[in-house]
Amino acid sequence: MSSSSPDSIEFLCNSCGKTLRVGREAAGKRARCPQCDNMQIVPENSTTSSSAPPSPSPAAGESGVPEPSTTQPPPEAASEGSQSGDLFSGSSESSLEPLSNQPTPAPAEPLRPTSTTLQGHHSDDSAFSETRDLFQSITDEISKIYVGQEELVLGTLVALFSGGHVLIESAPGLGKTLFVRTLGRVLGCNFGRVQFTADLMPSDITGAPFFDMKSNEFRFRPGPIFTQLLLADEINRSPAKTHAALLEVMQEFRVTIDGTSHKIDRPFLVMATQNPIESEGTYNLPEAQLDRFMFKLNLDYPSELEEAEILKQHSQQVDIGKRLEEELQVITSPENILEVTKQNGDVLVADKLIDYINQIVRLTRTWPQFHLGASPRAGITLMQGARTLAAFNGRDYAVPDDVVQIALPALRHRIVLSAEAEVEGHTADELLTELIRTIEVPRL
Repeated sequence: MSSSSPDSIEFLCNSCGKTLRVGREAAGKRARCPQCDNMQIVPENSTTSSSAPPSPSPAAGESGVPEPSTTQPPPEAASEGSQSGDLFSGSSESSLEPLSNQPTPAPAEPLRPTSTTLQGHHSDDSAFSETRDLFQSITDEISKIYVGQEELVLGTLVALFSGGHVLIESAPGLGKTLFVRTLGRVLGCNFGRVQFTADLMPSDITGAPFFDMKSNEFRFRPGPIFTQLLLADEINRSPAKTHAALLEVMQEFRVTIDGTSHKIDRPFLVMATQNPIESEGTYNLPEAQLDRFMFKLNLDYPSELEEAEILKQHSQQVDIGKRLEEELQVITSPENILEVTKQNGDVLVADKLIDYINQIVRLTRTWPQFHLGASPRAGITLMQGARTLAAFNGRDYAVPDDVVQIALPALRHRIVLSAEAEVEGHTADELLTELIRTIEVPRL
């Protein structure tokens, strides 16, 4: 019997004879060999023998550089019996992996993707280390006031430092307004809020000219959209003509009134919210506007410990504005945010990773259970988000894990399910997860 760790099972493929390893939780489930695609039942105990020939080490990248440890195994290697978690939270599952008799030597420097685009590439790693430290400082400061909801915090920061916007779908009372106020204080940005209602007019958002009796001329009075962090609360409560007031500013960062364009101060982030429960008196957002949101984030209720902490922090009748001023420090500034955003554009995305992103987006257009697939803007979103996420992790190169981690938030609002898929009760996240698993993860 071959020795194996208590939490893993080693066994031979009954087709090609390759020695394979899986987690012990996969015992009794069907699994596929990554070498020959043979399906078999994982035994309860290790069944390899000492006479079995050793399997070759996993193939490295094309130049012999070991693949980064953060890269996920190909989807074919995943155990069919395991369930997928939320891709945005970075969850993983048990998988088959070939055994190697010789351990992979530890690299002397951080692993980087192997690609022809790396030739002549000299990035300052210290700059991205500073971005990582900045991200950690921002999240630590936010956690002093805002408890939990890591997906909201991470998704919003990735969108902000990528020049995008976020659509949040959640029940009322989860602290979205508090989060934007906290974020504005920590980032040193201006904060604005618009409550969307059925009778809200576009000019109530953008502003309108008014006649000044003293100067005897028309002057422009800016609306609440002239800020840096805008919370568009319950955006689906207003009709399409009001939604249209946000189309230009979300894409071009300017507002045109009476033929005159007014620029919006950067950075500019729109956080729009909608209630998934109530449908009476609501209007569906047009596809053109949905496509302008970088991410759609689905929030759930906090955990038991998080909710207990919320009760401790926010039940003392203390003015929240006072707490924001006294307990929080300004970590950065709008100028620094723009500088970091521009710097994140230097994060390397290898050619193979570009092809991987392109395959994901294009496959959504031919997937049988989708009536409408993602636009090219979805691919741009995945590229920008992967770069920013890599910088938040202190890397000057993106890996497939960065793409997979943001795939669901970037795509779930850009696809439309077919009528058959809706009748069968499928969800966008479920089908997107299945789609992504059919695409082989590139070895960089």
